[in-house]
This record gives sequence, C-alpha cells and structure tokens, in this order.
Amino acid sequence: MTGTSSLNVRRADHVGFSVASLDEALRFWVEGLGARLVRTGEMGGAFLRQVTGAHGARVRMAVVSFAGQAIELLEYQGTSRPVAASAQFDPGFAHLALVVDDLDAILSRIAGHGWKPQGVPQPIASGERTGTRVVYAVGPDGSTIEFMQPPGMGTAVPT
Repeated sequence: MTGTSSLNVRRADHVGFSVASLDEALRFWVEGLGARLVRTGEMGGAFLRQVTGAHGARVRMAVVSFAGQAIELLEYQGTSRPVAASAQFDPGFAHLALVVDDLDAILSRIAGHGWKPQGVPQPIASGERTGTRVVYAVGPDGSTIEFMQPPGMGTAVPT
C-alpha cells in the first residue's frame, strides 16, 4: 500500500450510541451497569452539521465511563427518525462487546431497563474463546451490546 507510512492511529477514544431518551439511556448505563457519568452537554448549529451531517438538529449528549471505555450517548432532536431500528445483520450496524463475570446476573439486571437478550446465551464451541458464553442484548432504542462470560466465571453452567 502506498501513502500510509505516516498514518498513526493512536487509540480508540469512545463508542457512541444514538438514543431516543438521554435520561433513560443514562439510567441504564449508570444505574443498570454501574458506569460513571463524566459529562453532559448540548451541541447544534454549524458545528453539529459539519461534524455529523445532521442538518437543523440539536443534540443532548452525555459521556459515561465504563470498564475503562468511554461511551457517548447522543439524543438528536429536530431530525426525522426511522420507524424501526436497524437489525443486527443490516450493513453498517455496530455493537459493543463487554466481558462480564456473571452473564445471567447481568441479563436479569438489564431487563429492568428494557434490554432483552436475543436468545439463550450460547457457549463458543471452538477456538481461543471455547466455552465463553455469549448473547446479544438489544435496548429500547435498538442499541446492541454483546455480553461475553469466559469459562469459570459466574454461577451458571454452559448449556
């Protein structure tokens, strides 16, 4: 490849989720998962339009810190929204994967915030993560988190 010798990506900064309600999203991340609220703010005008392409929008935002990862939550206002969220298999869809100690306890806790597993947690059958139990959970906004429980953690026996 040519022209990439000076390219130097230093680190990932954050993961962002667009949410229907910033207040509900904060309840989930802070109360449900134990994240720490770092900051809140609002954006709009030419800055937001130039950065995101969201013409005429305003955004209420919050950043939370969770397991060493910054999560940016964005509530867009003044834009039309799709009727239904994207599906996990749609091109462009993204998810965040979190390693947890007790998958069953996490699923019970997040259920109270409207998050639903997409099936029954399954153990990975082969490779370096053999035995790790995994499942996607989808929130009220359609955001997806993959929860992963390595073998030997938690109280459940893989099925």
